[in-house]
Amino acid sequence: MATTLYGFKSCDMVKNALKWLDGRGVAYAFFDYRKEQLNPKVVDGWLDRAGWETVFNRNSTSFKELPESRKTGLDRAKARALILDDTNMIKRPVLDTGGRLYFGFKPAVYDEAFRA
Repeated sequence: MATTLYGFKSCDMVKNALKWLDGRGVAYAFFDYRKEQLNPKVVDGWLDRAGWETVFNRNSTSFKELPESRKTGLDRAKARALILDDTNMIKRPVLDTGGRLYFGFKPAVYDEAFRA
């Protein structure tokens, strides 16, 4: 599987990740989930591989603005539904190397991921 970066271009963290990948000549595909519908099977794969707590962005403005009734009792099923309803609920960017998933952008983590 090829490396794919998921996010949207106006996000500063995504911009930083794209710049890092381009600057090191890493071959990747970019999936902008503001322009294209994110397949629920992709989200399910992330949840299976990383756990909903890793995928879900509790710090997003979108989450913080939800009514308390939608924030309480958060579990995998509820997180999945919220993510599919609003992709701002995903920690971004998501880097899928085919073997591992990385959420957020930290240069040292990316260095380690592509060191091999």
